[in-house]
Amino acid sequence: MATTAAPHVGARPGIPAPALSPHPIERRGLGAWLTTPDHKKIGIMYLVTTFIFFLLGGVAALLVRTQLALPESAPFADEVYNQIFTVHATVMIFLFIIPFGVGGFGNYFVPLMIGARDVAFPKINALSFWMIVPAGLLILSGFFFPDPSGRYATGAADAGWTSYPPLSVRGPYGQSLWLVGLIILGTSSILGSMNFMVTILNMRTPGMTMHRIPLFVWAMLTTSFIQLVATPALAAALLMLLADRHLGTHFFDPAGGGDVIAYQHGFWFYSHPAVYIMILPYFGIISEILQVFSRKPIFGYKAVAYSTAAIGILGFVVWAHHMFTVGLPVISQSFFMLMTMLIAIPTGVKIFNWAGTLWGGHLQFKAPLLFSVGFLTMFVIGGLSGVYSAVVPVDYELHNTYFVVAHIHYVLFGGSVFAVFAGSYYWFPKLTGRLYSETLGAWHFWLMLIGFNLTFFPMHILGIMGMQRRIATYPIETGFLAWNVVETLGAFMMFFAIVIFVWNMAASMRAGAVAGNDPWLANTLEWLTTSPPPEYNFASLPRIRSERPLRDLRLAALGGDGLHQRATPALESGSGQAMAAPSH
Repeated sequence: MATTAAPHVGARPGIPAPALSPHPIERRGLGAWLTTPDHKKIGIMYLVTTFIFFLLGGVAALLVRTQLALPESAPFADEVYNQIFTVHATVMIFLFIIPFGVGGFGNYFVPLMIGARDVAFPKINALSFWMIVPAGLLILSGFFFPDPSGRYATGAADAGWTSYPPLSVRGPYGQSLWLVGLIILGTSSILGSMNFMVTILNMRTPGMTMHRIPLFVWAMLTTSFIQLVATPALAAALLMLLADRHLGTHFFDPAGGGDVIAYQHGFWFYSHPAVYIMILPYFGIISEILQVFSRKPIFGYKAVAYSTAAIGILGFVVWAHHMFTVGLPVISQSFFMLMTMLIAIPTGVKIFNWAGTLWGGHLQFKAPLLFSVGFLTMFVIGGLSGVYSAVVPVDYELHNTYFVVAHIHYVLFGGSVFAVFAGSYYWFPKLTGRLYSETLGAWHFWLMLIGFNLTFFPMHILGIMGMQRRIATYPIETGFLAWNVVETLGAFMMFFAIVIFVWNMAASMRAGAVAGNDPWLANTLEWLTTSPPPEYNFASLPRIRSERPLRDLRLAALGGDGLHQRATPALESGSGQAMAAPSH
């Protein structure tokens, strides 16, 4: 809906308000979604589309676990197995974790959190989303086309998510589709990052200084900076690899004098900062959730904000710790080992700040907090295994084993994906206007937590035992059988947890209790407007005086500290939208 009666609250001084229709206009139907420039609808389309990709990636993961459950068992031929795990990792990283947090939550909530009506460039924002869909279809389409060379049963990419040459230079036809798909995804990321940076830096509501923006917005600003700087390096490497495959060049083909290590430098100069693209938005989500469900301000707001920025900078000087085994000079190995230890400091700062926020708080163990605490514990375990991998002699032994697989899953699944569910439960009332089932949310959490640890913790043990990554089968004499059976059982337990989540969301959208504007007594501006918000977001906003503007309004209405009291719809905002206020 749109109206001219509302002042433009997202503009900076000197920027005129856009001309809007004097009468409310509501666009319905499929066409309204396909052609919308509204950041909220685009955010929802990101969330739905990338979650579908998550389900596809999860099916691929179950196929991998089925293949490895028993020794010398081969439901799939070796080359098909290679294609399955390649698609699994590619989809989970590039088509789920990154776009779900950045494109989904970021698009929907950043403008709301800073009091803007939309992002700075709405049509470019829509273009960014509509590049995701064909890119994903290109990456997956190799399964549906035979390889022209006849060497492979299907033509999907099979060189892993890293696509190292020379294997990727001679891979099936789908390897080229994979490269084109990732180049399109990278273009989408660059456009989106520019949009977010301009929006955050120029469209904050009056009074919202950089020290008053929500920590999720800090995380999105840093993530956008990383994307803008790092993604061109990956695009260049992928374009050169594509040229090697089709134009007869030899950038990375050793048969023609190419340098395979040069590709790894280009790939990891993006892909290690991409780890922070995958985790920083979720750090921001956790920072928002913990202070709401502990009924305390975040412990050390500036420390959390500045540590986010520090990660964004230091993330560019650690990429070669993925390459300790390729023969780098000793001085280079020592430098990158030191930088890897150094970047753990700002991350550790966040952990202590989050623990300090929980300490002494009035904890409300609803689904968002359950998944946030699960995030903290699983991410710390992943960080501890990362300390081992950062030490050069240890990495020599563990580099190509399942120990590394365990590490990345504890960081990205135990970290990012647990935060995906935390954020989904936290913002579900705002997205839909309904409340979910807390009982089903708790079942989802405990099944997910148990299944996750059954699946991935034994991988540490298998890695130390010597089980290599990417093997399609293994002899029974290796002793890997028992732990692989446990891992497969855990994977199917996580599958049932996801089924519960999908059922909870679908049923609650249809028949959940009405949520109201602010069911959590939250702190940030998205909870000031209706649930779901109107097209124009806000009709008016208060002047921002702290990083917790809704709490300021509640206290102003009460004339005192009512932060820990129950909520009643006592205060009306200037737009005529009810806002929950504590009562004595």
